Amino acid sequence: MSTTTPAPARVEHAMRHALSLAAHGPVTGVNPRVGCVLMDDEGGVVAEGWHRGAGTPHAEIDALSKLAPGAAHGLTAVVTLEPCNHHGRTGPCSEALIDAGVARVVYSVSDPGEHSSGGGARLRAAGVEVDEGVLRDEVSAFLRRWLLAEELKRPFVTVKWASSLDGRAAAADGTSKWITGAAARQHVHEQRAAHDAILVGTGTVLADDPSLTARGDAGELLPFQPLPVVVGSRPVPADAALRRHPRGFVETGSRDLAAVLADLYDREIRSVFVEGGPTVASELIRAGLADDFLIYLAPTLLGGPRTALGDLGVGTISDQRPLHIDSITPLGDDLAILARTQSRSPE
Repeated sequence: MSTTTPAPARVEHAMRHALSLAAHGPVTGVNPRVGCVLMDDEGGVVAEGWHRGAGTPHAEIDALSKLAPGAAHGLTAVVTLEPCNHHGRTGPCSEALIDAGVARVVYSVSDPGEHSSGGGARLRAAGVEVDEGVLRDEVSAFLRRWLLAEELKRPFVTVKWASSLDGRAAAADGTSKWITGAAARQHVHEQRAAHDAILVGTGTVLADDPSLTARGDAGELLPFQPLPVVVGSRPVPADAALRRHPRGFVETGSRDLAAVLADLYDREIRSVFVEGGPTVASELIRAGLADDFLIYLAPTLLGGPRTALGDLGVGTISDQRPLHIDSITPLGDDLAILARTQSRSPE
């Protein structure tokens, strides 16, 4: 077994490269995006890999598969997430690293999974040197959606709305097409495709008859389509556009949002994009079930009663719900503002 290890600067560089590899993985699905780099004693990269989605080899297995039998003996594995320690669709990565003879494993973030965690302890028990925490903040930010979903046992929730500068989501007569321009609307479709599910209330389905598909500039369906989820007790009409969605849809028959999200988690949904109008959005925020806020702000004024949000349970200024502005993106004449809850950033 190796008696030397790569220098800390080399390990940090390898972790940053592993993070870039992880970004090749799908943003949707039940599994986290993970990257792995196998290094020799001098810090040279011998092999690398990443996870391509549920049922495919995990990042560690992908990297090991590129080496001849025995060639991983004495190497250092640099992995963005603690190697898993359970039999799921694939075998445990901790056992694969042990069997391959890897001398050291460096990972950034511990696996919070109830069944998949414990890989670090298993590796140590087998005599493998284990270090953790390299680039923890960067990797935690990258895995924010998945980590929060695993911690809270519900999908990560992004609440979206479009509004005028004075906070109106529609004119006084209820018309809202279109407050924002084409660039902002296309951005919405891209965000739909970056989430496992899209959630609306029955009021939105009845009023707007949305298709809830993710489409490209020319109107074509994007490769990944989010699963539509309809909250509420009123049935979806027999002739609704939603009934032609390529993935079908889920009718919850309930307005119990916590229960709906728990059920979606059990269905392996890990991220939800909410386009349900002021009622559903306000209920989620009031219940503390919203994590990200994506607001498309148009340079126009509407006035009137049709505000983007309703009652949030804020009776006095000390009850306000502070957010952190993560990014502001110009989209034609509009702005896309991404804001995040301050209390749920991963440690």
